[in-house]
Amino acid sequence: MGYYLIAGIMFLVGMAVSSRLKSKFREYGEIPLAAGLSGKEVAEKMLRDNGIYDVQVTSAEGFLSDHYNPMDKTVNLSPDVYEGRSISSAAVAAHECGHAVQHATAYSMLMLRSRLVPMVQVSSQLSQWVILAGLGFLFGRGNQYILLAGIVLFSISTLFSLITLPVEYDASARALRWMETSHLTTNSEHDKAKDALKWAARTYVVAAISSLATLLYYILIFMNRRDD
Repeated sequence: MGYYLIAGIMFLVGMAVSSRLKSKFREYGEIPLAAGLSGKEVAEKMLRDNGIYDVQVTSAEGFLSDHYNPMDKTVNLSPDVYEGRSISSAAVAAHECGHAVQHATAYSMLMLRSRLVPMVQVSSQLSQWVILAGLGFLFGRGNQYILLAGIVLFSISTLFSLITLPVEYDASARALRWMETSHLTTNSEHDKAKDALKWAARTYVVAAISSLATLLYYILIFMNRRDD
């Protein structure tokens, strides 16, 4: 019941933050950028201004599906951002280029997160099954060592979520500094771009808190069973 309570609370908080984020992006997506640049043009300009010429800006399907891929060095922007000429489009495009700048400058937290990706891919698929087996839900009898193994696997995903926070906040900070120093935005536009990126970052905060709370809950179960 404790797990479902934590999951339920974090689900509701996540839904509220996600709804607010979408509302902000719709609102600022209707305000044209005074500079008149599309998201694609904003991204290309930020990359050039930072001396990055080996990263390609592409269009990717989906809403808020924007991301930077360090493997093939591409900034992938959703159609609304790629073609849009709004404050939201500029903010998202600049944020994703912030990751490209992190990659180009070997930002330590991004490098650490990248090294964790293979382990996270494994742990995210196995941890819940191993934990369920350790608790006795799969084979009818629990095992403390199996439960501990599941907790260790889950902790890798939690660590990844926590490391993601400084990576995302730093990318937004880089984007906002560039938007200001390049005079891409007016003061009013800059404040709105900052507000949009703030709400985007909060989705990662909710995910990290949810993962940490769940990990602590599993650890508490393990400690209680060990004492029995």
